[in-house]
Amino acid sequence: MTLEVRRATPDDLSGVLGVFLGCWRESYQGILPERSISDMTDERAGALWRRVLADPVGVVLVAVREGEIVGITRYALGEDGEGAVHSLYVSPRAHGGGIGRQLLTAAVDAMAAAGSTHARLWVFASNAPSIGFYEKQGWVADGTTRTQDEFGALEQRMRRELT
Repeated sequence: MTLEVRRATPDDLSGVLGVFLGCWRESYQGILPERSISDMTDERAGALWRRVLADPVGVVLVAVREGEIVGITRYALGEDGEGAVHSLYVSPRAHGGGIGRQLLTAAVDAMAAAGSTHARLWVFASNAPSIGFYEKQGWVADGTTRTQDEFGALEQRMRRELT
């Protein structure tokens, strides 16, 4: 099955929401407080992603397999040579094919091509599978943490040099 990674358009909202809400409601069980999961209503998610897809600063990439969006990532370029991966979601029902790896590679390559020398991302500290995934992709936890108040979860910052 061929996977296409491309820049998202506003027309992709439905597919983006399907992946995002699937992750939020299935993959984050046990990672985020139940209140955070139940507070992410369809309406709230729709407003969030409509805003993100219209944002001229960030870039949203989608992974499409057999006409269906199965993964999304969002990144942005900073003025200081730093890029940032703001999100990476792979549908809980889309198994195999390295979807997350391909999305992350596309984002990192685009940031490097635009002149970023390093990148950062925040990962929920209790999400060991995601931390392990990022470490295998060359990201290193730098010891910096923060509490994501909106979601009630501790996050750890990871960094990667872009070459």
